[in-house]
Amino acid sequence: MKVGMKQSVLKTLIVMASAWAVISLADEQRPNIVLIFADDLGYGDLGCYGATHVQTPNIDKLAAEGRRFTDAHSASAVCTPSRYGLLTGEYPVRQNLWGPCAPTTGLLIDTEQLTIARLLKNKGYDTACIGKWHLGFGDGNIDWNEPLRPGPLDVGFDYYFGVPIVNSCSPYMYVENDRIVGLDPEDPVIYYGRKKNKNATPITPIPPEAAQRNHNFFGGATSAHKLYNDYTVGTTLAERATFWIRERSKKPFFLYLATTNIHHPFTPAPRFQGTSQCGLYGDFIHELDWMVGEVMKALEEQGVADNTLVIFTSDNGGMFNTGGYAAFNQGHRQNGALLGFKFDAWEGGHRVPFIAKWAGRIAPGTVSVQLLSNVDMLATFAALTEQSVDEQQLKDSVNMLPALTGEPEEPLRETVVMSPYRASHFTVRKGKWVYIPARGAGGFGGQPGQHRGGGPACAAYVGNVNSDIENGKIKKDAPPAQLYNLEKDPHQMTNLYNKYPEVVQEMDALVENYRPVVVKKKKRQR
Repeated sequence: MKVGMKQSVLKTLIVMASAWAVISLADEQRPNIVLIFADDLGYGDLGCYGATHVQTPNIDKLAAEGRRFTDAHSASAVCTPSRYGLLTGEYPVRQNLWGPCAPTTGLLIDTEQLTIARLLKNKGYDTACIGKWHLGFGDGNIDWNEPLRPGPLDVGFDYYFGVPIVNSCSPYMYVENDRIVGLDPEDPVIYYGRKKNKNATPITPIPPEAAQRNHNFFGGATSAHKLYNDYTVGTTLAERATFWIRERSKKPFFLYLATTNIHHPFTPAPRFQGTSQCGLYGDFIHELDWMVGEVMKALEEQGVADNTLVIFTSDNGGMFNTGGYAAFNQGHRQNGALLGFKFDAWEGGHRVPFIAKWAGRIAPGTVSVQLLSNVDMLATFAALTEQSVDEQQLKDSVNMLPALTGEPEEPLRETVVMSPYRASHFTVRKGKWVYIPARGAGGFGGQPGQHRGGGPACAAYVGNVNSDIENGKIKKDAPPAQLYNLEKDPHQMTNLYNKYPEVVQEMDALVENYRPVVVKKKKRQR
């Protein structure tokens, strides 16, 4: 047989084998998907990512039995827009989302929009969202005594239970599906606005070291408020998640577990207090690790662990608030050696842990350097369930399934954009280059020890070195923008803006592709 003919036959066999693999996967029961989305968990907050002052055996076991990514990013360094990006597969900048939403914010996801929940529901999955929502309800003129619609049930979830906003902001009550849990019609919810009101319903007392928490904006609903205790939120969410898993029958299911851990205030259950080597911050991580362990135990007991894709990641980097500051002073680096914190355009704001486990499909104990964004889950789940999605809906989302189950030789995505707190610092990554079109971090700028600590002062405090920073401040002669080669300088020590003007020009052009969206789009956060 001639060489050319041999190659032709070989190619045919490879194609047939690939087709057979696809057919085999299609014939199998579709995998369950559990997506655990931690809150404010930094790149350095886990043992498998280098932490030494906390112990995370359950999450570390996920990494040992699956794949750990070292270049994964949230679409935003802020909670609300990051969640929007995860669920919709769309960069939040396209909707001009930058900061956290308030109790009066309407639903930020269009009810006609494809979400990962709706995508999977279309394929016969049972779908649940348990935990922190923080994407608004209704049209912004919400009556908390009435059904909270539209909400999670209108964007693809069959069931919802959790914290409607965030654990540091009222209403300090749970919502199940579209109702406040335990609400007595004879004692309705009263919204007082953001100013303190003496008639606000009392909430769980917490000590100053637990970090900042807003006062209650709501009165009435005494019974509903009593059901919410800051120190049992983690336990409650774990119980709800595992109960829902154990209720499943033969249908495939999708669980989106959005924990409040480790967002401030740091209120771990008593059993976890004092168990870490970095105070309440670390203790709250220990509770999170326990929650992951409970979920994995439920999957095992249900007999579905081997046919479940488990993804664990975070909505953004760690925040250098009073809890983060105290943990650092006890030897813990929440974002590892990365520059910056939550809210920042710097890597510490959006480079996050990302771990995936799927027995028999993902090689255990492996590490991937593939560039990945949380907006990629839409395209990835579409590929996983063999669904065709309109190209326009996948304009930002990239199928990362080959990076989960294989070893691609080339990058699956070359470019990604990240939204910090300030629109002026909208960040573009292309290959090894990351470009920030302004000076500084683009997030909070408070001093070390303050709740809104961040920026150059806090970067200097934790020992980060950056060519633009001197004595905790941006130098007067620093370049007007920032360019870093992450391949050689992952900790962003040297700003190369003046050295590579041609790269700056190219990256600035990429930013300009989105800048009209930022300027012209009507602000959706109400």
